[in-house]
Amino acid sequence: MKTHKLSSIIPESSGGQRLDLALSHLFSQFSRSRIQNWIKSGQLTVDGAVWRGRDKVQGGEAIALEYEETPEVEWQAEAMPLTLLHEDPHLLVVDKPVGMVVHPASGHQNGTLCNALLHHVKGARLLPRAGIIHRLDKDTSGLLVVAKTDEAYQALVNMMQQRDIKREYLAIVSGQIIAGGTVDEAIGRHPVDRKKQAVIPDGLSGGKHAVTHYRVAERYPAHTLLNVELETGRTHQIRVHMAHIHHPIVGDQTYGGRLRFPKASSDELKAYLRAFKRQALHARRLSFIHPVSNEPMQFESEIPEDIGHLTTILQSETEAASGSEWSDFE
Repeated sequence: MKTHKLSSIIPESSGGQRLDLALSHLFSQFSRSRIQNWIKSGQLTVDGAVWRGRDKVQGGEAIALEYEETPEVEWQAEAMPLTLLHEDPHLLVVDKPVGMVVHPASGHQNGTLCNALLHHVKGARLLPRAGIIHRLDKDTSGLLVVAKTDEAYQALVNMMQQRDIKREYLAIVSGQIIAGGTVDEAIGRHPVDRKKQAVIPDGLSGGKHAVTHYRVAERYPAHTLLNVELETGRTHQIRVHMAHIHHPIVGDQTYGGRLRFPKASSDELKAYLRAFKRQALHARRLSFIHPVSNEPMQFESEIPEDIGHLTTILQSETEAASGSEWSDFE
């Protein structure tokens, strides 16, 4: 059975954390339970010594890991259609539809992207998370890069950690944003609703550094079409950050708040917004250097029909807009 070796350095930003928590951030490609097993078995060392999971790190410690290539997942392979924009012996790029869950979880054990990859990619079961490098929420559509070999997986994970994989999203948000900007706010588990994420105020523990850049693509009377680029990749990051600056993503059932309409809205817009039950967020562009061939890779996904139709209605509202009542909400 093939043996793999990994080495890394605990970042200074993890100082004061438990070892197992710091490692779950450092080696996010592996499950926390697997990391804990490596710590307990002595396969993972810190500065050449075996530590306990609860030991605190200071930052700067050298991590060495040696592990065997064994299946990490017991999920079932399923023959499912995949929309592939690229595939070669090392990786593939998937255009994920709305409604598809990426990883099996409680309530979604089947029909996920992971189930499909286990059927499509020989050896995917031996890769962490079936080769999936990053995630998209169930109701976010668009592009994902997936590794097919261990070499490609480790390289792509390192590229993601070094922010060398560029991900650009298209989002429609509530309210009119005048200019682009950056949201630099830590994100962590919501203190009350454990199914949600939230911006963690300075001075409180539990937040992970998160940076989102956005620029205006088009302004409508009471909405804005944005191009959004992730610098980091936290759970629900764009959705949480946009809600934090009081411009939640249209249709977001978790972070969008109460649906409100400008007084001048047409009946068509009101009806469409009421029926729009998923966040208007699409992973539109993906670019990176191929981990084996070193060729520049760039992909673009077509705008989904539902978001495209929404922009058409909003454009019609713009052409028909007059007076100041657009700024007044019912």
